[in-house]
Amino acid sequence: MNHFAALALGAVAAFLAAFLLGYVLIPWLHKLKFGQTILDIGPKWHKNKQGTPTMGGMLFVIGIIAALIAVLVTDKIMGGDLVAGEAMDRRAAKVKFYGGILMALCYGFVGFADDYIKVAKKRNLGLTIPQKSIAQILIMGVYLGTLYSVGATYMYLPFIGNVDLKWFSLIFGLIVMYCTVNAVNFTDGIDGLCSSVTAVAAISLTVIAILRHNFGVSLLTACLCGGMCGYLIWNWNPAKVMMGDLGSMFLGGMIIAVCYALDMPWLILLVGIIYVIEFLSDVIQIVYFKATHGKRIFKMAPIHHHFEMCGWKEKKICYVFSAVNAVGGILAILLVYFGGAK
Repeated sequence: MNHFAALALGAVAAFLAAFLLGYVLIPWLHKLKFGQTILDIGPKWHKNKQGTPTMGGMLFVIGIIAALIAVLVTDKIMGGDLVAGEAMDRRAAKVKFYGGILMALCYGFVGFADDYIKVAKKRNLGLTIPQKSIAQILIMGVYLGTLYSVGATYMYLPFIGNVDLKWFSLIFGLIVMYCTVNAVNFTDGIDGLCSSVTAVAAISLTVIAILRHNFGVSLLTACLCGGMCGYLIWNWNPAKVMMGDLGSMFLGGMIIAVCYALDMPWLILLVGIIYVIEFLSDVIQIVYFKATHGKRIFKMAPIHHHFEMCGWKEKKICYVFSAVNAVGGILAILLVYFGGAK
């Protein structure tokens, strides 16, 4: 199958699947009374979102995976091999691709458990922090151990080339993965923010994957972008559904999977610059609050809530944050292109 035709097919299929599933799953979530419970410590105007169905991440998780399977099966029937492509180590390429998707789905399952406990108990507290952290670390350990077993311990650096991190890749990976998954989760705080920022990140990663001649990964990111856009129709302010931890943790896993499949986990700093800012704003707020015994830098953290409390509308925050993430993505593309794409 023509590579670019596969990307277009994957993006359109994921978009349609995520969008059309909304007509079925959202009424079903309403019927099950799987509504969001809003924290008292949050902005008071968020109380009008009380009862909005959560677990809406199912729309794009199913849409992305279904579209990906459809295109890969079609490509296989036509005698192609998009996943391995031109990779010198075809086995490692397939392990990173399929292992990454499985890792993202496992994160999504942890998020599902967290969401289910929240809606079942009708409160905004699901899994405890230790429970969630242990589950995440187990997933990280299996994924990184699998990469280590096939020798995928190197990282590509522009202008330098591949640098083998050896055993340090495990420690480095744990830090990167833990921070990324939780950073994406922090970004899911207002209508349309996480989905729009992730759609922009997916576009940047698609271009980078093409520059790296990794069409399997570009297919994955094209499906991710399509799924996000289809879901965004339902999630745009005022949202008819929220993705929940099921969706945000799956997205965190997908971003990790893509960057590792491209051998460039550092890309997260640029293509996901909003994730980084959201995460750091929360960390800075907590550290400063404890160090000063009650003083705050931001009116509220993560930082999108700070801008809300400064009077910004949710749509404006989505537009501005997506634009900032696009700038980060463009910088990443330029760095990869001029740094030696292949």
